[in-house]
Amino acid sequence: MLGNSLSTLLLAAALAAPTAPVLAQAPTPPAISADGTLLSVSATGEATRVPDVATLSAGVVTQAADANAALRANAAQMNRLMEAVREAGIAERDIRTSDLGVSPQYRRGDGQAPQISGYEARNTVNLTVRDIADLGAVIDALVAAGANQVYGPNFQIGEPGEAHDEARRAALETARARAELYGQALGLRVRRIVSISEGGGFAPRPVMAMRAMDAMESSPVSPGESTVSVNLDVVFELGR
Repeated sequence: MLGNSLSTLLLAAALAAPTAPVLAQAPTPPAISADGTLLSVSATGEATRVPDVATLSAGVVTQAADANAALRANAAQMNRLMEAVREAGIAERDIRTSDLGVSPQYRRGDGQAPQISGYEARNTVNLTVRDIADLGAVIDALVAAGANQVYGPNFQIGEPGEAHDEARRAALETARARAELYGQALGLRVRRIVSISEGGGFAPRPVMAMRAMDAMESSPVSPGESTVSVNLDVVFELGR
């Protein structure tokens, strides 16, 4: 009995004892040779492509004396717009409503409180056009169907993976060339890469070419070029 009681007391004491905090271990610094020197180099690589995807937004704004009338008029006009979007070949996955609402409009007079003069309804969709050759015709169809607000286009690279890899190689070559330059200046050579850290970005450079058009022509657009960039922070080990 005494042994059992003692075991119980020891177990209770162990459970009640505060648990020692687990300390996070700091990252282990890279191991280098005794005669080695670490050099950190930042470099940027770029790759240029002609964009093959465009995004734009189109919408309808209507006004009426009361909110219900403004919304009904907007819905009728927006339904025609959506029919035109689908007839232009835009897939459902590339159509997304971005703004839908009704708000009062105010009349302001000198020395008087603002008075509601009517209501405005708005409905806007974001569209992705995956064949830029159709972009001008799509814009024309939107306006013909009743869109009174069109913003864009913004050009993108649909599959930027290959361009990113090209930019990575260019950044790495630049980083190595700089490391070798520093090494030569110090009488050292580049032994190895210790670590690589990557950051990146997409820097579009669209050039829109607008010109006068005949009645039968579609709106002219030009995607220009887009540049994909990758930033690398590379740590080299230098030595003799």
